Amino acid sequence: MSSDTPTETETETDIASEIDADETTTLLQDLVQIPSPFFEEEEIATYIYEWLDERGLDPEYHHVSEPDITGFEGDNVVARIEGSDPDAPTVLLNGHMDTVQHVDGWTEDPTSGRIEDGKLYGQGACDMKGGLAAILVAFEALAERDLKGDVVLTAVVDEEGPFGLGTDAAIRDGLTDDCDVAVVTEPAPTITQQDIENPAIVLGARGRFLYEISVTGKAAHGSQPDNGVNAVLDAGRVAEAISEMELGSHPKLGSGSVCVLSIAGGGEPLSVPDYCEMEIDRHVVPGETAESVLEDARRAVDRLDIESEVDISLREAPEPDLYFQPYTTDEDHPLVTPFFESMRDLFDTEPDVGYFSSVGDFNHLGGRAEIPTVIVGPDGANVHGTGEYVYLDEVVETAQVVANATSRITE
Repeated sequence: MSSDTPTETETETDIASEIDADETTTLLQDLVQIPSPFFEEEEIATYIYEWLDERGLDPEYHHVSEPDITGFEGDNVVARIEGSDPDAPTVLLNGHMDTVQHVDGWTEDPTSGRIEDGKLYGQGACDMKGGLAAILVAFEALAERDLKGDVVLTAVVDEEGPFGLGTDAAIRDGLTDDCDVAVVTEPAPTITQQDIENPAIVLGARGRFLYEISVTGKAAHGSQPDNGVNAVLDAGRVAEAISEMELGSHPKLGSGSVCVLSIAGGGEPLSVPDYCEMEIDRHVVPGETAESVLEDARRAVDRLDIESEVDISLREAPEPDLYFQPYTTDEDHPLVTPFFESMRDLFDTEPDVGYFSSVGDFNHLGGRAEIPTVIVGPDGANVHGTGEYVYLDEVVETAQVVANATSRITE
């Protein structure tokens, strides 16, 4: 081989060097300075569409509609790099545009995008506008390559909302049908089951259901409580019983969890409360289903000696299968190993393998769509809280890993 002919590794590494740190930082700052709480993503979607269009990357809007429960209407932004070989793998790059609703307690504008000591601050900076900026600049770099496989970009709405409607719509409308591996740039090290010391590649997540429980007792005068059936007291016993029931466990994802999120009842001036309702979160592992989760709760309540009537259901969803399914991805999958190789080659480090403790769009991709799904993203702190920030160097490194690994898969 001629000395001026690049080796395969050198060619692959070149794409990482094409990620411009200043451009990435400017893009991220712009994204953070656009308020985009879930269901309010129109302005940021327009920005991303125009950013892609200015670079000749042929974006399209993909409409998302859910009229029955949320009344939401919005748009994902999608783009595709067409490869030369229809038999080569297709890589999906997925990131969400929305944030949680802006929380109280910020001592500065939560969309300031302030940079200090290598950190960029703002609501959603870490979750996940840092990761979103990373896949955008990676996609731009990949578009300059001669790829055999396709690369699909989906910038989606409503990940932080109740259902993950943006990625759900992408799956239902067939945008992911030919995708062989999915990359989601959530902040991988920040919300895992394990303590993560090195850069992390996350290969699975627990799933989630939400119990909606109503407890109906019997009203009576508060001075004569024995004449009534106190729904609030019985609801407390129901909550305790469900919190203490046996949960599933998994060798990689750990155990499930239960958390009482809300409880409300009573309030009359001097009456035994005859009604109470609550919401209880249930995180699950593979093997646990909607049917088994309901049966677990009903069995726990049946063992109680209470007079109130208890009705247990799962939160209504737009589609029967629209819940966050647990999943794991094989770390030895041939379309996953390039991410480990890229981290080793680019940063001379052995990445940790982690598993998400909570849920997100990756559950739809890795669970329902059954696409091998890799989560790799920048670290930061205070996710969903005041003072949220992301490390700028890790945003750039995420873009480099995504670009490098994707080029290995598709070139």
